[in-house]
This record gives sequence, structure tokens and C-alpha cells, in this order.
Amino acid sequence: MLSNDVVAALDALGAAVSTLADVDLEALTADELIGLAERCEHLHRRQIVLRDDISRELHRRDVAELGGAPHKVLADWLRITPAEARRRADRAEPLSPRSTLTGEPLPPSQPATAEAWRAGLLDVEHVRVIQRFLAELPVDVATEDRTVAEAFLAEHARNLRPDQLLRLAERLALMLNPDGTFTDQDRANRRGFTWGRQRADGMSEGRLCASPQLRAELDAWFAKYGAPGMCNPADPCPMVDGEPTQAQPDADRRTHGQRRHDALSALVRGQLGDPKLGRHNGLPVTVIVSATLQDLQNKSGYASTAGGTLLPMADFIRLASHAYHYLALFDDRDGRALWLGRSKRVASADQRIVLHARDSGCTFPGCTVPGYGTEVHHATADWADGGATDIDDLTLACGPHNRLVKKGGWSTRKRPDGSTEWIPPPQRPLIGGVNRYHRPETLLKKLRH
Repeated sequence: MLSNDVVAALDALGAAVSTLADVDLEALTADELIGLAERCEHLHRRQIVLRDDISRELHRRDVAELGGAPHKVLADWLRITPAEARRRADRAEPLSPRSTLTGEPLPPSQPATAEAWRAGLLDVEHVRVIQRFLAELPVDVATEDRTVAEAFLAEHARNLRPDQLLRLAERLALMLNPDGTFTDQDRANRRGFTWGRQRADGMSEGRLCASPQLRAELDAWFAKYGAPGMCNPADPCPMVDGEPTQAQPDADRRTHGQRRHDALSALVRGQLGDPKLGRHNGLPVTVIVSATLQDLQNKSGYASTAGGTLLPMADFIRLASHAYHYLALFDDRDGRALWLGRSKRVASADQRIVLHARDSGCTFPGCTVPGYGTEVHHATADWADGGATDIDDLTLACGPHNRLVKKGGWSTRKRPDGSTEWIPPPQRPLIGGVNRYHRPETLLKKLRH
């Protein structure tokens, strides 16, 4: 419980905000409005400092103490995104006092920025500019130069807008690295690929920051398989081996970018299912797609992959034309899978496929991890406690959420409709329930009835 002093301070703050909200703004002069805006902005920034410090402190606590990953617990309770909860903690970390292993105090790693930040003189955008500038400096820039640059930007941030500070930071980066020299470690730190959200039309955009080696490899692949006439899905028999006839390039109406897209698709398609890739969670490394028989017969609607991607039925049929098929049957009334039992702890490949079709991803409330990133979880009782590996008692859970289930912590149980309910630990202000994220059609079905 919060102390009486803290509760009283929060009550006073709430009362002050209510009083300010009742101010007649139309009765104020322009100078008075600007003065009010300045005072409110300063107080708002001070509150952000406290908010970020709280997030940082929560991220330092043990998962068992919180009953879940800190950024997920905070996100659920405050109704913010997990990414924002983590961002707050990451932003506060270099702006907070530190200590050595022996307990001796140390200043923040970004001391000048921390001083201005805690005084309420900087906006979140100011801090973002400075921290991004420091993160993007080459690793061989001297520590002394980094310290001087951080203090220089923090001092100017007190008087500049974030967009002005950004331009100053860009010029400073050129001064510290005038030749644009970057090491292999610098490049390695920047490499990565991330997907954006799948759009309403089913398409997805990704952001690739490729190393020189990957770009060279892709350039060579695209030169052959991204050429006109190669890997063209419009051809009855797309050319993926050998040389195309002259008629194929002449009839190719794809853009340069479209040809590269199709060449990349051919590269990945040629690898998936190869026994040399081994297995992932007991299944071959291949695309796992679930669809209803009704949608398949009607050639309409969407199928769902174990990666959480919605696949238009035309694409699903095309993909399935050279695939191994499983038929998973579910009860039409309550959606329960036909019984599949197993006398071993580990679920069989058949059971995993049924789980992908039924759960589609982690069943923890609000979790968006798709089926590919999950483990099989015994919902009622773990195998070590006498639980059976039967399909009626199995569910999908990502690793972090699966490990939350233990005595005195989270627990799970099966509901009559076959869904998995997560029950928070006692005396914890956490939200349990059923995850509907991966199966939005179940909500639509209820609304229509």
C-alpha cells in the first residue's frame, strides 16, 4: 500500500489539475495563455520523469514478483502498448543514478541530459534526439568525445526545439566522424529486418537494413531470378531453372520491384520443407495454414498461418497445390477438436497441427505471439503433476507466458467451449481471461447471432 504522504500528494495533484481544468481560458490574455502553457508544460515534463522512473523500477523487479513480464504487466494495467512501456524504461535507464557492484553510487551515464530532464526543461523528443545521436555514433568514437557531445547537446536542448536540436545533432555527428568511417561492428549493430502491420488489403511492408554482404548476395540472386521472364507467377509454368525463352521476357509486364519480390518468393519457397532445415517445435520448417472447409469450397475469405498472417483464399489454394494436407475436424457446436490422446509428455506432430488450427497463437490474454513462436502447454495439470497429453487439455503459450504457470502464480483451465482461461495469481492487480486476438472470427460469430 502507498504511504499516507504519497496518497495525500496524489490527491492534491488531482485536485490541482481539476482546478486548472476549470480555468476560463477565453478570459485570459495571449501573454497569460503563453505563461500558463509554459507552467503546465514544465509540470507535465516533471510528471513524465516520475512516470518513466516508475517504469524503469518495475523493469528491475523479478518476473515472479510481478506475475508477468514488466512491460506486459504495465501495458495491460495502464492500457498502453508493451512497446511504449519498454520505451519508458529504456529512456529512463541512462538518465538515472547508478551504483557499482559494491554499492557505491555513480552518476547517470548521460549526466547532462539527466540534469535538464529531471528539472523539467526537456521534452521527450529532446531526449530521443540525444539518445539516438549517442546510439548511432561509431563505436570507435572516444569516450571523452561522447561525453563532451552529450553535454553540448543537453545544454542547447534547453533553448532549442527538438527539430532544431536534431539538425544540430546531425552536424555534430559529421564533425565527430567527418570521413563517414564505420567499422564492421557498427554495421553489424544496425542490421535487421522487421515486418510492419499487415494492411487491410493483405499486403505487408517490411524494413530491411542490410549488411554489405547480404546486399551483395541479394544483388547476385536478383540479377538472375529477378530478370524479365524469370519467376513470373503470370506464366502457366514459371521459369525458375534454366533460361527463359525470348517470348517470356517480351510478355513480362512486371515492374523492377515486382520482379525482385517474385524472385525472393522463389528463393524462400525453394527452401521451405527441405529436410536439411530440420524441424521447428516438432514440425517440418514449412508454412502451416488453417482454413475452414466452407471457405475452401466457396473460394472466399481468408486462411490463417501459424505466423499470424491472413492469407486470401486464392493464395491459399495456390500454395496448397503442392503441399501436404491435414484435415482437422472440429465440433460444429462448440469448436472443440476431435479427441487425440498421447501417453507421452511431448505433443505429437498431429496434435501440434490441431493446436495451430484451433488456437493460432499464444492463448495468454492480449498476447500477439503467433503459433510459430509458441510451446505446447498442459492447461489443467502439468505432465509432472499427472496431467495427460490429450488434445482436450493442450493449448499454445509462448515461452515467457508458459513459464508464468506455477504454484502461487498464474494458472490455466479449459472452458466448456474449448478455449483456455488464464487466471492471475491471487492478490495481484492483473487481468486474466481468454485471448481472442488470434481468433477474431469467434467474436464476429457471436455478434451476428
